[in-house]
Amino acid sequence: MDAGWPLAAGLHPGDLTARTEAERYMVRCLELAFRGAGHVSPNPMVGAVLVGANGQVLAEGWHHTYGGPHAERIAIEEALRRHGPEALRQATLYVNLEPCAHYGKTPPCADFILAHGIPRVVVGMVDPFPQVAGRGIARLRTHGVQVEVGVLEAICRRFNEAFVHHVQTGRPLVTLKMAQTLDGFVATRAGQSRWISGKAARVLVHHWRAVLDGVLVGSTTAAMDDPALTVRHVEGRQPVRIVLDRTGTLPPTLRVFTDEQVAATLAVVGPAVQPAYAQSLMQKGGRLWQLPLQAGHLDLAVLLERLGREGGLEGRPMQSVLVEAGPRLATALLCQRLVDRFFLFVAPRLFGGGIALLNDLGIRQIEESITFALHRWTEVGEDLLFIGYLRA
Repeated sequence: MDAGWPLAAGLHPGDLTARTEAERYMVRCLELAFRGAGHVSPNPMVGAVLVGANGQVLAEGWHHTYGGPHAERIAIEEALRRHGPEALRQATLYVNLEPCAHYGKTPPCADFILAHGIPRVVVGMVDPFPQVAGRGIARLRTHGVQVEVGVLEAICRRFNEAFVHHVQTGRPLVTLKMAQTLDGFVATRAGQSRWISGKAARVLVHHWRAVLDGVLVGSTTAAMDDPALTVRHVEGRQPVRIVLDRTGTLPPTLRVFTDEQVAATLAVVGPAVQPAYAQSLMQKGGRLWQLPLQAGHLDLAVLLERLGREGGLEGRPMQSVLVEAGPRLATALLCQRLVDRFFLFVAPRLFGGGIALLNDLGIRQIEESITFALHRWTEVGEDLLFIGYLRA
């Protein structure tokens, strides 16, 4: 596991300090769970650790892929192979999310736990999914299992916040990522922006691309930078690439319309717009959405709602999206209160002028400022990273 995985998961490393044995195993559950990041959506990331009566770790497991076996089942089956059924009857199962109690793509994990006589289960958080929502815990307790709930609960919720947010709102969790100089500019007067931040920051962004469902840019960024929006500096699956092109005038020669990842491209245009790249894009497996306008611009709220329903890979629900925005798109998202997390790299550079981070947010009084429910600063190579959460 990469030593920087907490940042790639949207967590601050200091959040994972374990004070008790239960917390130590819960941190391990999160570390295991993150191995499924990018592959399990729209399911949650889940890890499980089975510990024997003498403190020996009997087995570990994590949810590998959407539709595949859940973490609890993988850990239990591994423990059976290595230690036999008797060891399970004295074991404690640690899991960061409540075991399910319903039939989905797999049978209920609560029943699998009961079938193997595990007497104690420690759970990080209750599953907010309506078909679970405490039923798994209740089923275990009804059959005599000792269940402890809430170990590192706030961290477990933050870890799976994209899943929680999508369940509660139907929209993907929106992470706005930007990079600026010390004096607040995202590009020089000539429009140059590569590279403001250092190599470590760019690698971290590729980690985010690999674990979030989609990466979104506006037409100005697409036209000026011709970004690939792919995962290159790290290993991981490729995200859906969402390009906003209200007027449908982006050049069909851009990389997002011509490279080997075209099938992962989703172009979003205004009503009845048919861009020059439309036919080629769709022939290669890409998608074109025509969306309504709001005040002359693409309706971003409608976009997020549709992404939440069918924007993901293979048309699955999109649980999370990374917005790599310029000032105009970033300002629009912030003004409409559509940003959930704000990740800002601050590089040790001065431009003395250029393109500012944001346009006018309409704020005239200090009390109108956009503030954060939680924020942290951390070093990433030569840069500082601001991690801000706009909601509790």
